[in-house]
Parts: sequence; C-alpha cells; structure tokens
Amino acid sequence: MRISPVIPTVASLLLAALWGLSVFAGWGLEAFCTDGETSVACAERLDSVSTLSGLFAVLAAFLTVSAWLFPARFAVLIGSAVLAWVIAEGVLFVGGMLAQ
Repeated sequence: MRISPVIPTVASLLLAALWGLSVFAGWGLEAFCTDGETSVACAERLDSVSTLSGLFAVLAAFLTVSAWLFPARFAVLIGSAVLAWVIAEGVLFVGGMLAQ
C-alpha cells in the first residue's frame, strides 16, 4: 500500500504553521510567559529557545522543499523533514517549560 506524497507534505506544512504561530504570533509567550512581573525575563529566555528551535525549523523547511525537488529520495527527505519539525516543536516546548 502506497501513501500519497500529499499526506506527509501536509503534515510538514501543519507542523510548520504550528511552529510559526508559536514563535511569531505569540502563542509561545502566551503558553509559557504569563506570570506578570517575571514575564519579561521569561520572554527573553524563550527568545533564545526560539532561536535554537529555529535551526531545526530551517532544516525542516529545507528538507521539505528538497523532497519535492528530488522525487527519487522523497520518502527519506520528507520523513526527515517531519522529524526535524517534531524536534523543533519539542525544543520549543521543553525550552518553554524551562524558561518558566
């Protein structure tokens, strides 16, 4: 049974959207840094975590695009991209928990 390439691509795009909203739309700040007076320090710590997470996000975006440019290696590249998105989200979550 063969899986359509659209399914992992959509998964990658949804993870990208979740990461982007968490970093750029303030979802991460809302989730982790709403303690009042300590929120400024928390926001600064979360900013450094977002930068580290961004490295994995850039890798994931590169792998997603590469998967479509090199169809012979699509399964490996898109699988790696989804894994990189999960790692980027995980770094953001664990870092956010530590930033609190």
